[in-house]
This record gives sequence, C-alpha cells and structure tokens, in this order.
Amino acid sequence: MRGGEAIFYGLGCSGRHTPTLTTVARPGLPAATAGQVIHPYTDLLLHDMGPALADGRPDFGASGSEWRTPPLWGIGLVRVVNDHTNFMHDGRARSLLEAVLWHGGEATRAREDVKAMSARKRASLVAFLESL
Repeated sequence: MRGGEAIFYGLGCSGRHTPTLTTVARPGLPAATAGQVIHPYTDLLLHDMGPALADGRPDFGASGSEWRTPPLWGIGLVRVVNDHTNFMHDGRARSLLEAVLWHGGEATRAREDVKAMSARKRASLVAFLESL
C-alpha cells in the first residue's frame, strides 16, 4: 500500500468505505452470484454525517443527518461518464476533495486530518480516489 491509498487507510476511511466485500447467496438469485469478491469501497450502512449535511428529513430508519455510505468504485469515472464532477448525495460537492471536506459527524476527525495535511498529501489522496 502506497501514497494516497495508505493515507485513505490511515485516516480510517476504509472503516466506512470498506474496500472488499463478498456476496452471499440469496433466494431467487443464481447461485453463481454468491461468493463473489467485489471491491465497492462501501459498507452500505447508515452513518451520521453531521449537521452540515443534515436535511432534517427522517427517511424510514435514517435520521435527517444519516446517510448510506455510497460505493466509491467507479468514482474516478464520474467526469467521463456523467460529464460533471458533482458529488455527495445531493451534488453539492464539486470535487472529490470538496466531498471529503463536507464530511462531518462520524467522519469529523478524518476531515480535520485532511485539512491539516500538506497539499501534496491531499493531492495523493484525491489521486487514489480517482483511481477507483
């Protein structure tokens, strides 16, 4: 592990943006879909993202400040595929670094560590994210 990937892990981002998952068997799905190793960079769970991202609208089991961790796989292709660089659940972040800086709640410490790191390290982290 090197560069931006090491920074990603060091910040604890892999705790929510889980790099590797293994699929399980589900009734009604082909057996071949079970046991597949995938690299989605998500835990698909709800996490408190803090008041800056809160919309105050509970949705089923999620409070107004909880959001599902989105998969990061393919995030480096957003500009090519979608012709934009709008990130977060509502598109408010115009870059991956801005998306990181919007994190709060459970990710406040990681956000503050990113703010405190050198521009070179931040660029390395963004380059890693763009490689996914």
